[in-house]
Amino acid sequence: MPHRVAVLALDGLLPFELGIPARIFGRSLDPAPGNKGGKLYEIVTCSVRPPGPVRTDSDYAILVEHGPEALATADTVVIPASYELGPVFEEGRLTEELAAALALVRPGTRMVSICTGSYVLAAAGYLDGRPATTHWSSADHFQRLFPQVRVDPDVLFIDDGDVLTSAGVAAGIDLCLHLVRRDHGSAVANEIARRTVVPPHRDGGQAQYIHRPVPEPQFATTTAARAWALGRLERPILLRDMARQESMSVRTFTRRFREEVGVSPGQWLAQQRVERARHLLESSDLSIDQVARDAGFGTATSLRQHLQAALGVPPTVYRRTFRRASADTP
Repeated sequence: MPHRVAVLALDGLLPFELGIPARIFGRSLDPAPGNKGGKLYEIVTCSVRPPGPVRTDSDYAILVEHGPEALATADTVVIPASYELGPVFEEGRLTEELAAALALVRPGTRMVSICTGSYVLAAAGYLDGRPATTHWSSADHFQRLFPQVRVDPDVLFIDDGDVLTSAGVAAGIDLCLHLVRRDHGSAVANEIARRTVVPPHRDGGQAQYIHRPVPEPQFATTTAARAWALGRLERPILLRDMARQESMSVRTFTRRFREEVGVSPGQWLAQQRVERARHLLESSDLSIDQVARDAGFGTATSLRQHLQAALGVPPTVYRRTFRRASADTP
């Protein structure tokens, strides 16, 4: 059976964010032989009230055809942002209506928030003692209201196992793609990203774009250096060599790189090599040693350490988990 995702539509919702789960999860198709083309997820949009209209932050309402009982059937619950959270936003407590709806969620259900939907998770106690994020402009208020939550305002999303939170708006796309990648491998997630015309992967630790001015058009960027590095990931890449591609000093290049990408060149290189290794593990019969060399890690030990740090599993387990699902993916 497809994994059932219930999206909770609250009054004052942002239509863009409400549509993200349906767009990402709804486009996820099973590539496995014998079931190719079948949907991997079933999406249900529900309200805390019986079926009917739900107000948006725009000049129209959305007709929601499912009531709160849909939450009781969900494997994953997604809560997008709302501008009418009332006591949730002001006092950190759930309304009786919202509390009754969330009480229907089964134990062990995966809980996900987009943007300030994190306020609902926090008010319901899901984030007590756990790391979480929200839109950077609300981070200070969120931390004051919920001191028991370990707030990180500088990341796109946080995966804490069965509870995941994302930053503002488009970070919800990153989080949903991350969930597909976690559930079914990078080949399936990359195909959805191509269809949606978005980057296939922005790591959760990448900084939110907070008060970082966009370089003027006449300024040099680090685009060429990144393209150069991607074309030779299997070889040693030194910081000075990347800086040379842009005719910059190492110091200037490092500063500009972090401004544009949100992480250091070394962190970015490690992320790209992990992605290369994931692709090779899913789509090839190369040995672990060869995957390590082709991804630029040099040795199987280094690959194992990086994959364990990034994904929590060693290469052999990752291949065994996702190889079958990605073998037939174009």
